[in-house]
Amino acid sequence: MPDFAEPLARLITEFKRLPGIGQKSAQRLAFHVLRAKREDAEHLSQAILDVKDKLGLCAVCNNIADGEICQYCSDSNRDPSVVCVVEEPHNIVGIETTRQFEGRYHVLHGALSPLRGVGPDMLKIKGLVERIGQGEVREVIVATNPNVEGEATAVYLARLLKPLGVKVTRIGMGIPVGSDLEFADEVTISKAMEGRREM
Repeated sequence: MPDFAEPLARLITEFKRLPGIGQKSAQRLAFHVLRAKREDAEHLSQAILDVKDKLGLCAVCNNIADGEICQYCSDSNRDPSVVCVVEEPHNIVGIETTRQFEGRYHVLHGALSPLRGVGPDMLKIKGLVERIGQGEVREVIVATNPNVEGEATAVYLARLLKPLGVKVTRIGMGIPVGSDLEFADEVTISKAMEGRREM
């Protein structure tokens, strides 16, 4: 690896820590920042700091929020009786692009993975159970990823939630098994939502 000046080498190292960024991509990004105007670099650094300083989790659904409640939970036009459960906040984007779902969300911040030591206590499931206990939720759509961890999480949630008297459905399998919701197109996710099934 070529030797770079220490500040540039440090920036390359930091970029490499990002998902999907290897050595060459990190170098390209670092050199882009180096060539950019100082003002552009300041905007980038401030945007990164703002994400860390000004965003938190919604008190209701655990989605990313810039206040106590996220935009979906505070939207009175959304149906609070239908809750779509996703693994991560970015999964909501894929569902929202379909413009088919008018309910609310619940973000688990992960999926069950015994091999990685991720059990139910490490996911944001308690809040979902509490929401159901309040009596307003009549259907929970489990939209976890169609992989081993997502399926295990879906089965766990179905067993946990059905005794609470709520209908538990799973999104249809229009999404290829082993993939991630983040990479599915609008049509595929739309068909998957339409083809959801009770668990």
